[in-house]
Order: sequence, then C-alpha cells, then structure tokens
Amino acid sequence: MKVDFSKLERAFNPRTVVVVGDSKANNFEWLRGQKEFKGKLYSVHTNPNSFEDIKALGVENFTSLMDVPGLVDLAIVAVARRAASAVLDDCIRKEVAAAHFFSSGFSETDTEEGRALERQLIDKSEAANFHLIGPNCMGLYNPSAGIRQNEDQYLGESGPVGFISQSGSVAIGFSMESHYQGIFINKSVSFGNGIVLDSSDFLEYFGRDPGIKAIGMYLEGIKNGGRFMSVLRDVASRKPVVIWRGGRTEAGGRAIASHTGSLASSRNTWDSAIRQCGAIQVSSVEELIDTLKALLFLPPVRGNRVAIAGGPGGQSVTSTDVFVEAGLHVPRLTKESYAELETFFEVVGGSYRNPIDTAGPVRRDMKRIMRIVSRDANIDNVAYFVSTRPGRHINREQLQSTMEILNDIKKLSKPLITMVLLSTPDAANEVRTIMQILQENGIPAFPSVTRGAMALKNAFDYYKDSRNLVQ
Repeated sequence: MKVDFSKLERAFNPRTVVVVGDSKANNFEWLRGQKEFKGKLYSVHTNPNSFEDIKALGVENFTSLMDVPGLVDLAIVAVARRAASAVLDDCIRKEVAAAHFFSSGFSETDTEEGRALERQLIDKSEAANFHLIGPNCMGLYNPSAGIRQNEDQYLGESGPVGFISQSGSVAIGFSMESHYQGIFINKSVSFGNGIVLDSSDFLEYFGRDPGIKAIGMYLEGIKNGGRFMSVLRDVASRKPVVIWRGGRTEAGGRAIASHTGSLASSRNTWDSAIRQCGAIQVSSVEELIDTLKALLFLPPVRGNRVAIAGGPGGQSVTSTDVFVEAGLHVPRLTKESYAELETFFEVVGGSYRNPIDTAGPVRRDMKRIMRIVSRDANIDNVAYFVSTRPGRHINREQLQSTMEILNDIKKLSKPLITMVLLSTPDAANEVRTIMQILQENGIPAFPSVTRGAMALKNAFDYYKDSRNLVQ
C-alpha cells in the first residue's frame, strides 16, 4: 500500500476525533483519555444504555459514523473483533484519514477465525488505500494536540522525540518514564499487529518530521526486512534512531508470537543489519531513554576518553571500572596539566590523576581544577558526580556552586554528563529535582554511573558509525 503522509499528518494532528464503540465496562477509557483534546470529539455508540453516560462526559454521540458532521481525521475503534470489518467499511466510506483499531483477537490468537478476520481488514484497507493502525494497539499520542493512549499521560509541552512501538504498554511506559527523566515526546505510536501500516511507514514519517530530532523504537519483528532496512538507513543518516528489540532470546521469541503475531529474526542477522544501517541498539527502556538523552543534550561525542571527577576515592575507583567496562577509556592527563595542578593541589586524601578524587577541601579549587582537566588534550568528555555523604541533602549553596563548575566546563564545548548519586531518606525525589535542574541548564543527568557510562558509549558509537557511513 502506498502511504499518504498527509493523511498521517491529519491523524497525528487531528481537528476531529471519533471514538467508535467505547466500553462502559472499561469506564469509557478512550473518551476519557481524549477529554483534553483541542478539536472536536465525537462518539459513535449503538447501545442505548450508554447514551446518558456518554452525554455526561460532554461528548455528542451518534449511532453511525456516517452521521458525524464534517471530515474525520482520526477514528479510535474499540469494538469486538467481529464488528471491526463493518466499522472499517464505514471509515472507508466516510473517508476518515486514519483509524486506530484497539480491537484485538486477530492473528495474535493463532486461530483460523482470528487470521480470517485480520485478512478481511487487510484486503479492504489495501483495496481502498485506507490507513489502518493496528489492530491490537494503543494508537497515537501527541501531547501538544491532546490525543493520548492513556489517561495518565502528560499533555502540553511538545518535545524532540518520536517513539514507535509495537507494544502499547511499552509506548505508555516510555512516555511516562521519559517525561520523568526530562525527555519530552513530539509524537508516539503503538501499532500492534501492524497489518497495514507498520514500523517502516511510521519511521519514514517521523524521519520527515522537522520537529522530531531523535527517534526511539521498540520492535518485536518486522514484516518487510528489505524496506525496513532501506528506510532505517536513510533516516539514521539524518537523525539518531535508537532501537530496543524484544524477543532476543528463544523464550522471548515465543512470547512475541502470542503478543503481536510477529516473527522474530535471528539475533546475529538482526544485530549486523541494524549496525550497518547506522542505528543504535539498546536492551532496556532505561538504556533507550538514557541514550536519547545523551544524543539530545550533548554535542557530538567524537572521542572515547573520559575524565571522571566530583566523587570520593572509592566511588572514583569503582566508577572508573564501570566506564572502562562500558568500552570507554579513562586516561592519564598530559604532563602539562599535571605540572599546572601540582602548583596548588596539596590536599591530603585527594588525587588528580584521573579520576579526580575530590576530598572535602579540594572543592574550594574545583572550578580551577576542572578548567585544567577539561582543557586537557587527552580528554574528550567529562563525567561529573553530583553526590552527598550518607544522610545529607544538597543545599542550595552547594548546588549553585556545582552549577557554576558545570557551566564553566560546558563553555569548552566538550561533552559533559553528570551522575546524581544521593544517600538521603527521600533520595528518589531529590535526585529527580536535581536532574531536572541540571537538564534545564542543558546538562544530561543520570541516576547511576552505569547508566551514564552506557549512554555516553552509545552516543560515541553513533557518531563513530555516522562518520563511517559518510565515508
């Protein structure tokens, strides 16, 4: 089927949305999820027992999609699978731009009936060139337009990330966790079985979108490997694409078949193909978010040599191991830097060999020390700890002092990451607040050393592979 990207644009930025067959048993979750939608929202429902409840939500209901006034940009279809084909007929006659079918029970059930019903949807959509999303999916999310996959997703501020997911729960979870981590979504789609529009179509669409600067993907399988790799190679040459693939193990592959009806390819074949296309592979939602964060906040990471600073001795040693094991290098500084540091670094218990072991009194000279370290010719990147002693909070003055040091490092345009490690009774809330402050100042922050090191390594690999592709 030939994709009409203008129809996808209408679906992701709709003026009119119609919810077909929302369930009273599920408390009208789809109508409630769109209650902040900025355009016209209508319901199509034929059960008289639901009419008053829909009216109470402030939504006008019709008993036929054909009776809805004007053009419809997006239909959200939540009917039983046996009614899906008839609803699709109405969507085609109404010339709806695109329809998201939440309905499930098709090929993922591995039954003859499920496969036959799915085949009907495919044949009708392809004959009419109709843009069907799903079935068995959570559909579209655009926080600035007010359309959601779940009532708990945030609305309002649009960001630079596009997210494509076969799984609805992963799509929703990613949107919430990424928001918590300071990453805002531009558009997201959960496409489920992907029987008409699949990952390649959404990847190409997001690749064309100037508001999307980086793309994350969760995939369980691909239906047209040749087209997917062609689109991926093209898009990844222009903006970062980070892919988390489910079903890497044999057991995971079995789970995929019953989830979205996809077939997982062999791990070696997949890994090689993705690497050749210039995309980045990750193995968890945390690594996916961290890698996007590094790519969005950092300047291009051109080298793998890291200076580690801001922490005490033991933490510096163990962190060095983590960075090296991630595939990065923690080198000695140049003789010139050591000679300059030796003129004033006389603190007992401190060290400036890299990692920079910052005993308490050292912090009086940290700005001066970090200027020397950051300028060093052997250093490509700086990793800085924002941490406390057990049980102590970071007060306003400490944070301001740290920000002055970090902003000074930033002026040198070398990639700078921070690791926020706190040992306080309410550490999670305090970490969240400090990470938010750092990232509002353009400094990516990570809640562990391992996550920071892996994100930096993935960013380095992306820029290294990008140079190879250009050559």
